[in-house]
Amino acid sequence: MSQKLKKNKVVTMIHSVLEWLLYMLAYTVVFIVVDYIFDTFKIDQTHLYLYSFIAVVLIYILNKTVKPILFHLTLPITGLTLGLFYFVNNMIILKLVEFIMNNKIEFTSLPILFFISIILSLFNLLVESVVIKPFIKKVKRYE
Repeated sequence: MSQKLKKNKVVTMIHSVLEWLLYMLAYTVVFIVVDYIFDTFKIDQTHLYLYSFIAVVLIYILNKTVKPILFHLTLPITGLTLGLFYFVNNMIILKLVEFIMNNKIEFTSLPILFFISIILSLFNLLVESVVIKPFIKKVKRYE
């Protein structure tokens, strides 16, 4: 393998890691903002940023592993509810994160958790389309 090809692979891998880290940091900010909006959603304030970042990484991991299984199991219900049951899958992921983090993150109201999952999805979509994707396009343009 040529030296230039190896260098390109390393650069591509570094860009992928930095892009993932950018997503995680942006979603951590979204997670903290949602914490401030809702009283029924609490993140332990002693290490707010650390716990938020860990929760976002856990959500990422669960979205890549558990969520596809949930999606396939609940596809008929999601279809009947015109996609609204998808947010119940998000609620399940958030409750799993709460369980894994041993109440460093706490959701005290299930009905509000439904709205939190919708708000998180909307904020993530907004941050991704307004901040992350344009930033990544700019960086790739200057390569």
